[in-house]
Amino acid sequence: MMHDQPFLFIVFLIFTGAALVATLFLYLRQALLVAYILLGMALGPFGLALVTDPVLISRLSDIGIVFLLFLLGLNLPIPKLLQLVRETTLVTGLSALVFGLIGVIVARGFGFTLTEQLVTGAAMMFSSTIIGLKLLPTTILHHQHTGQIIISILLLQDLLAIGVLLLIQLLGGAGLSGWHMLGVVLGLPLLFGLGYVAERYVLVRLIRRYDTIQEYIFLMAIGWCVGFAQLAASLGLSYEIGAFLAGVALATSPIALYIAESLKPLRDFFLVMFFFSLGAGFDLGSLPQVLAPALVLAGASLLVKPWLFHLLLVRSGEDPGCATEVGVRLAQISEFSLLISVLALNRGLIGHDASYVIQTATILTFLVSSYYTVLRYPTPIAVSDRLRRD
Repeated sequence: MMHDQPFLFIVFLIFTGAALVATLFLYLRQALLVAYILLGMALGPFGLALVTDPVLISRLSDIGIVFLLFLLGLNLPIPKLLQLVRETTLVTGLSALVFGLIGVIVARGFGFTLTEQLVTGAAMMFSSTIIGLKLLPTTILHHQHTGQIIISILLLQDLLAIGVLLLIQLLGGAGLSGWHMLGVVLGLPLLFGLGYVAERYVLVRLIRRYDTIQEYIFLMAIGWCVGFAQLAASLGLSYEIGAFLAGVALATSPIALYIAESLKPLRDFFLVMFFFSLGAGFDLGSLPQVLAPALVLAGASLLVKPWLFHLLLVRSGEDPGCATEVGVRLAQISEFSLLISVLALNRGLIGHDASYVIQTATILTFLVSSYYTVLRYPTPIAVSDRLRRD
């Protein structure tokens, strides 16, 4: 078990192994995200079993997602955020409906039950926030229209995904108290209000007074991020939503750029763990019986999502080139789909095979989509100097 292994040994395996594999992948001009996932498969419990329980690594890697959403929020002041959400609501809603229907049709074709069809459809509705943002240059596209469209679509999808997760909890008999439901409904406006007041009357004044002490600014940024993440979780929302709102509250502050730059290494440290744990947690033994439906599901996502996003965005008035890039960057299934499949399995709503079909399809789209995006569009980890943008 992992808790019997020294944690430093686990870190050694992950990062020394990642450095070696990344060197090989860069030499072969391949995407680094693929390297981290494959390394997890090789060293995980279903590979060489050097890391025998990926649960701890998975929990630590979630911190990387929190920091990623925090940095995202730092680049989106509230007025711009509201404008983007308003502009992309129709595109996000229609695309989610079509993708969900495709998932239901594919699951029905392979003989899954009605509930499994609906869960598969729900899993198909979303694109990966992690892949989409990890491959989005933070100093370039976040300030350009293409990046803003991607961000607003992913934000709306994440909110929809949270609703799906809550519904699965209810249908699975978990039950939510009246206070819990009230917290979910009022959570977003409450967090917005608290963030605005605390940022304007407390945080900015402290930062202005001690802005010459970089260590203090660093600690305040981390405390602000994880504090809001925990508050959001207490209200029934996700840690990621709380971290995002914490970033949005600071977006108009002159210190936002410095905070974004100082937290990037910490974010990347945990994101390497995220992709490693994704590979380590995959059961290779279940692959033969789920491969066929997973390939069809992954293929449908990789082919239909770019085309549909392009169609909807062009009809809403976007430039065709921008619409094409958005579609390609959002072609994969989401990490929320992994959560949906695991939660539905634990609640007894779907069987093992259905859950692993979703997980396999998601990982396949991660691999193919990230590989294609890195080779074609500007990313922070591009192997080409021409496309490398941070």
